[in-house]
Formats: sequence, structure tokens, C-alpha cells
Amino acid sequence: MQILKDLVPGLSRVAFLINPNVPVTRMFVDVTQSAATELGLQLRTFDARSIDEVEPAFDAIAKAGMQAVTIGQGGVNFQARATIPKLALARGLPLCATSRETFEHGALASYGPDLIEMCYRSTVYVDKILKGAKPGDIPVEQPTKFELLINLKTAKALGLQIPLHVQQLAHEMIE
Repeated sequence: MQILKDLVPGLSRVAFLINPNVPVTRMFVDVTQSAATELGLQLRTFDARSIDEVEPAFDAIAKAGMQAVTIGQGGVNFQARATIPKLALARGLPLCATSRETFEHGALASYGPDLIEMCYRSTVYVDKILKGAKPGDIPVEQPTKFELLINLKTAKALGLQIPLHVQQLAHEMIE
């Protein structure tokens, strides 16, 4: 949320595209709402339970006067990773995602765990299990490496300037 606030001057209303049928969605909504409140932003959720509901959700987001959009993880939003950035851009909405895959299809920004690093870390688990450790005895690890990605082409299309401090924080900026 902070990244969107830094990227979009005067931001006050943010849409959160979710699939309410996913069990962990409530947790993501609560955490995102807390961040929005802390930043003085109004957060409103919009539902897309299937691929067919994504475009109508973006129509509702635009009609509601939202100024930017972020998306929940997994499921429908991952399946629509190529479509969602196009829908956001067509409506003039800056999109912040949590996955490189959505970012690579045109999201303005992405901030989330480095999935490649997580895959490397998973080999440690495989090694331990192959050496006889019981999976239930291996402690769960949380991601420790996160990446901020900025799409300069999308920023230009939206008429946004990337502040210097955001450029300095970015792990990668693409044209």
C-alpha cells in the first residue's frame, strides 16, 4: 500500500480485487485494510470468483471512482495475470501486484516475496526429508527476501513520475 501511495499523487481510494471463496482471503483483506487505514486510505474490496468476473469487477472499480487497484494472491487473479494489468491500464488505474508474473504483463509495480529465492530454500527441505527428517518436525520458514519491481512504461502510460526514493528502493525497473 505504501508503494501505491508513493506512486500515485493524492491517492485516497484503493480497490482490492479478491476471490472471497479462497479461505485465506479474509486474512489478506484484514491485513490490507489495516495498512490502508494506517496510511489514511479508503480500501474497498471487489469480488472476482472466476475469470469471467474479472472484467466486470474492473468495470465496477472504475465506476466506483477508485484511483488504484491491488489484487489478492492466487487462484483467479493468478489465472488472469495477463488480463488484469491490461484491464487496469485501459481504465487508467495504477496496479500494484504481489507477483512478478503479473508485473511482467504490465502492472505498474509489484512488491512481494522473491519466489525464485523461495524455490531455492525449498531444496533445503527436500534435502532434510531425503536424509530422514520428518516433514512435520521441520520448522516453517517465512520469506526473507522481497522484491520491488517498477514498470516505467506503464508509469508513463498512466502519466506518473516515479519518485527518486522509490527508484532507489526498486530492485528492478523495466521499460
